[in-house]
Amino acid sequence: MNSLLEVHEVRRSYGSPPVNACDGVSLSVSRGEFVAIVGPSGSGKSTLLNLIGTLDRPDSGSVMIDGMDVSSLNDAELSGVRASLIGFVFQQFHLSPGVSALDNVADGLLYRGIPRAQRREKAREALEKVGLGHRIEHRPHQMSGGERQRVAIARALVGEPALLLADEPTGNLDSRSGDAIVSLLRELNDAGTTIIVITHDNDLAASLPRQIMIRDGRVVSDSGSEVIL
Repeated sequence: MNSLLEVHEVRRSYGSPPVNACDGVSLSVSRGEFVAIVGPSGSGKSTLLNLIGTLDRPDSGSVMIDGMDVSSLNDAELSGVRASLIGFVFQQFHLSPGVSALDNVADGLLYRGIPRAQRREKAREALEKVGLGHRIEHRPHQMSGGERQRVAIARALVGEPALLLADEPTGNLDSRSGDAIVSLLRELNDAGTTIIVITHDNDLAASLPRQIMIRDGRVVSDSGSEVIL
């Protein structure tokens, strides 16, 4: 099966009166794709990320990941899906401040039942993959923003997820560091990781192979589709 992600007619609203953050979104992402989901603030990008990443549930519609309808799973099953299939990279890094890069990354495997020594060895390999093999004992405050984002990417990758979700991964970085992070994501994609980047940066989106434009909770264009939606 070539399709890794299938989102079908997903709707999610909040508040009273309800605001339709996702208003019938449908899209498909194949294994090995590198996709930008782009749109202005308030367009529904983050809501869609949370639904794809199983951090939230749709009011209606379905989200299929690796052939599983995750919208029908219970909380424990969803935790298992996140641990085994999905890696997250956030704009704010979300690193533990007093913990070394090695242990920040190793913590990405805490819920896999892997012994500590093995977790740390896998973390070392992941840090080397993102070019931080020389910084494994450094704590976040001893690193630049770009290095901290690399640690966050290593943590997302240490479990070898099928899908990497990156929410504004360059949003807190200067342009040089941001370019380096995008280059790293390209390398990871070339090695086979399926990546979805959520961004409001049109230049970043335009540099990626596929762009899905979201506005008012709907897909308004998709460069990977022959039909403008």
